[in-house]
Amino acid sequence: MSARRVGRLAIVLHSHLPWLLGHGAWPVGEEWLRQAWAHAYLPVLSLLRERADRGRRNLLTLGVTPVLAAQWDDPNSITEQARWIADWRLRATGKAIEAVRSGVVADRGDAHRHFRRARWSEAEMARHWSAGGSAALRPLIDAETIEVLGGPATHTFTPHLINPIADLALQAGLADSTVRTGSRPEGVWAPECAYAPGLEDLYQRHRVSHFVVDGPTLQHVAASLHRPHRVGGTDVVAFGRDLSLTYRVWSPRKGYPGNAWYLDFHAFDHNWGLRASRVTSKTGEDKLPYDEGAALDRADRDAADFIEHARRTMIDSPETDPVIVVAYDTELFGHWWHEGPHFLARVLDTAADAGIELTTLRRERERAFDQPSIDIDAGSWGSGKDFRVWESGEAGDLYTRGRAAQYAVAQFLSSRDDSVTVGRDTAGDAILAELLLALSSDWAFMISKDSAADYARGRAHEHFTTVSTMLREDHHRESIGQLHTRLETRLPYVDSRLRPSRR
Repeated sequence: MSARRVGRLAIVLHSHLPWLLGHGAWPVGEEWLRQAWAHAYLPVLSLLRERADRGRRNLLTLGVTPVLAAQWDDPNSITEQARWIADWRLRATGKAIEAVRSGVVADRGDAHRHFRRARWSEAEMARHWSAGGSAALRPLIDAETIEVLGGPATHTFTPHLINPIADLALQAGLADSTVRTGSRPEGVWAPECAYAPGLEDLYQRHRVSHFVVDGPTLQHVAASLHRPHRVGGTDVVAFGRDLSLTYRVWSPRKGYPGNAWYLDFHAFDHNWGLRASRVTSKTGEDKLPYDEGAALDRADRDAADFIEHARRTMIDSPETDPVIVVAYDTELFGHWWHEGPHFLARVLDTAADAGIELTTLRRERERAFDQPSIDIDAGSWGSGKDFRVWESGEAGDLYTRGRAAQYAVAQFLSSRDDSVTVGRDTAGDAILAELLLALSSDWAFMISKDSAADYARGRAHEHFTTVSTMLREDHHRESIGQLHTRLETRLPYVDSRLRPSRR
């Protein structure tokens, strides 16, 4: 029996990885995609599907970037993911055999746990992902269990885009999502929750009805964070992320996944490549063995703690029927935090008992129209809640290079408007796709945070260099086509002829 409603909770999960296929293997490269796919995307979509089959509706809002969806749907990538999971099962089998020979009971239990998860993942891939991630998503969309958010094609930092490129990036991303899922997203996940005044006009041009900003971006100008707001005199609605509740799960310094009972992401058995230790402590090499039962019990308690604080936040809110938005990277649930899917399932199943109604952004946006629109300042969910992560130091050099490349490509595309009248413009599409890959916000973030920074430097340099080469060699149409084939960007809906949609 559900308790009397005290408010509504909109959980937003943002699913994204940069283009990784064909660009390295370990430790970032394709291994990053393979791990996130096996440990986060499979279990999260599975738990949502289980609840869809029970008739559950409007559980959460799921953002899936077009560049990630393209990697989910690529036939070679699907085959490689199945191979990676089979290798995981074989590694677990090898460790189990070694544990029997050595008599180490803890190693045997750990190997069996990995073996079970790998076998489950193999079955999940075969039953629900053999036609790609978009096919796995469609039943959840059709059942209205989730709302799916779209976004720019390659997760570009939108405030840094000049107008023609911003239009093309968003139009291509929305077209991609529409073809893959069978429905056009009404809302978008703004990459890095980044907003600058005027972006609402871009969104309105492309019939985007709502987006998410970080709490501080909205909080200092809005009367309440616990309701949506129309922005800049448009019909475009902004939702603000509630940090006090969001950060209970994960923040730059703390959160549930750091508990000593949880599986340690950073510690693994080097012989077999399997994680086998619990967090134990933030420092030190001596880690205690993982206890799955104790970890799941801890996840149950953390879910109860989260629900209680959500309930208290709603009761204390100035709104009579508040809608509170929490937002996280989907990869947190299973990839970075092994017990995350169990935690999420418990939250989805117990929220109603505390008087909390789960909802989606689309369901709540109409509430913005009983109040005047507001103007908000620039902001992001990065450090300092501004643009410093994407503009300071070496990231600033990347920003400058990106602006120059955008102007060059925009000029190139403008010069071709009259010359390309029939069919796709192969050269224009190839150059635009490569530019958008170069402008991915991930490279600056990884450099600023010193997280696989050399990989990010190399990737950004490679894409910008390729753009320059393509622009120089445009008069050699055959060489451009060959170069595009070698790149295998797999972004088929990046069409350089697209122009802004008008209402």
